[in-house]
Amino acid sequence: MEIILYLSVALIAVAFLVLVIYVAKTLKSLQETLSSVSKTLMGVEKQLEGVTQETTELLQKTNALADDIQEKSKSLNSVVTAVKDVGTTVNKFNGTLKDLTDSFEIQVEENKEKVSQIVQWTNVFLELKDKWNAKKKEKEESSAEEIKRVRSR
Repeated sequence: MEIILYLSVALIAVAFLVLVIYVAKTLKSLQETLSSVSKTLMGVEKQLEGVTQETTELLQKTNALADDIQEKSKSLNSVVTAVKDVGTTVNKFNGTLKDLTDSFEIQVEENKEKVSQIVQWTNVFLELKDKWNAKKKEKEESSAEEIKRVRSR
């Protein structure tokens, strides 16, 4: 019975040795895997530092651009207000001009007869003036002929 006991202890020792060998292999494989993961994480960490730095720079540029756009927007607001004021002024001027034109048309329409009469009287006056000048010229010519006759005698 002692032999069975020794054989059992020997079998347990061999089984423990096999177990220790497999555990050692597993731990070594796990150590290699963890080492690889550690290297990968270091690379990722460096990349994240680069990305973080680029993101920070991009954020600063974006903020500067937003500030610039806001300033230009404020400047543009004053231009838009000025253009709006010019538009309002032009509209008022057009309204005033329309009122003047309408008023002028109404006065012309009301005074149409008077203007027509003035034109007629002007024509009559011009005809009388022409006749007056013609008679005056005729008198001068007849006076000149009489003076010639008197001198020729």
